[in-house]
This record gives sequence, structure tokens and C-alpha cells, in this order.
Amino acid sequence: MPAQLPAAPAPVGRNLLYLIFAGVAWGTAGAAASLVFQVSDLGPLSLSFWRCVGGLVLLLGALALRARRTAAQVSVSVREPRRRRLLRILGTGIGLTLFQSAYFAAVQATGLAVGTVVTLGAGPVLIAVGARLTMGERLGRGGVVAVVGALAGLFVLVLGGDGGTVRPAGVALALLSAAGYAAITLLTRWLGRDGGGDSMATTAWAFGIGAVGLLPMALAEGLLPHTEELMRVVWLLTYVAAVPTALAYALYFAGAAVVRAATVSVIMLLEPVSAAVIAVTVLDERLTAATVAGTLLLLAAVGGLAGAEARLGKR
Repeated sequence: MPAQLPAAPAPVGRNLLYLIFAGVAWGTAGAAASLVFQVSDLGPLSLSFWRCVGGLVLLLGALALRARRTAAQVSVSVREPRRRRLLRILGTGIGLTLFQSAYFAAVQATGLAVGTVVTLGAGPVLIAVGARLTMGERLGRGGVVAVVGALAGLFVLVLGGDGGTVRPAGVALALLSAAGYAAITLLTRWLGRDGGGDSMATTAWAFGIGAVGLLPMALAEGLLPHTEELMRVVWLLTYVAAVPTALAYALYFAGAAVVRAATVSVIMLLEPVSAAVIAVTVLDERLTAATVAGTLLLLAAVGGLAGAEARLGKR
């Protein structure tokens, strides 16, 4: 019997491309959700449920095709321990469900631009602090300044924004979403340090856990949409399940397992940028001066985290 050898890690450049695609695709998910909310009575929990179900179905199909292609090949990867695999699946499933459900609720409550900026602006701060506490990644003076800057950006965004544009409840939901995003990023990075794990299978399991957990709440909220534009809603749900869900999450988990946590958070700034552009150009959302100022502070803070990480990496 041939000895099993660890699989060679994928090139970092390829994983960076995975993350870039995921960031841009995620920015379109919020826009699709906003359009669904405009033309139907489907709520954020029901939308999140259908996103999980659709993503699960597509990933199961992809896994079945992959199994056929690799059936005749001898596996050379190290099998992940059962306890570690269970932690990966449950942690990812719970965190992903919290992340996307709270995000859709934030978009419904306070708009696409603000909900996305707060989620993805607060996420890197939580990731940086969490990485320091759980993995010993140094924050440094620049990192501390960046965290303070991010908090200042949130303060300006919430207290200085127009009440019709920035709603405290929506901001709170976005922060809850950011906590879920930070949790799955840290867990993926922590488990990915020693290799092992199948990003596509993990994502499929996570969607299955999310669908089961969301089903009771989705039923209470209203599982099926009532709308005069049913085909448009179906098309939007299909898009959300396929591109920013099944494909983007599989690529994200693959990239996040290799790339440093803080670097992941910087690349994911593509999501709020693309979402803000779509919000203004397609959805006609209005950005106040305070909203723009708070957004710039958040983005500058995350850029500061990237710079601090680069300096620490050279030491």
C-alpha cells in the first residue's frame, strides 16, 4: 500500500484570485436581495433559507461530478480527523447562517450601501482582534490606530447619517453579521494552518446546516413569496444561489484557508465597494455626507490594518 503524502498547497496567487472573485460576487448578492425585497414580500430569513437550499443543491451536483472524475485516482491527501472536521462543519454552518441572515436583514432595514459597508468595515476589526486573541497574530501600533479609526467611522456613520438612510437597527444587524463573518474567517484560517479539509464539501455541509436551522424561522416569516413578478424573483433567487453563494463561498473558503486573515479582510473590501456602486447607480440609494465620511474612515482603517500586517510580516 503506497504511503499517503500531504497534498501540496495551492499557489497563493490562485487563492488571491479566488478571494477577489468572491468579494465582487458577494457585493452583487445584497443588490439582488434588495430587488427581491422591492418586488415581493419575501423576508430576509426566508431569502437566506432559499440561498442555502439553492447553494446546497448546486454544490451537491458539483461534488457528484467531481467524485466521478476522481473515482479511479488514488487519494494522496491526509484525511482530516473526525473531531476537527465536525468543528469545521458546525462552526462554518452556524457562522455562515448568522452572517448572511443578519446581512440580508440589515440591507432590508438600512439599505444596501450602509448595510454592506458596516458589515465589511466592522468585520476586519473583529478579525484583527480575534486573530490576536485566538492565534497570537500581533496587532501592533498601526493595528490599534486602525481599530480606533474603524470605530470612529462607525460612530460618524450611525450618529451623523440621515435617519432615513442610516437606521440604528440596521446598523446593529450589520454588526451582528460582521461577527458571523469574522467567526468563519478566523475558524477557516485557524483550521487551515495545518492543512486538511475540503472547501467544497465544507461549504455544502454549511449550507445544509443553515437550511435546517433557518427552516422554522422561514416558515414563521413566510416561506413563499407573494408577488406579481414571480419569474423575476425566481431568477434573482437562482442567481443568488449560484454565483454569490455556491461558487463564491467555495472559492472563499479555499482562499481563506491559505491567505492570512487580515489580508482576506482587505480583499473583501471589494464587496462594499461594488455594493455601494450598485446601490447608487442601480438602486438609486442616496449617500449623505456623513455616510460617505464614515465609509471612508472604515475603508481607511482596514487599509491601515493591511499596512500594519505587511510591516509585521517583514519582521
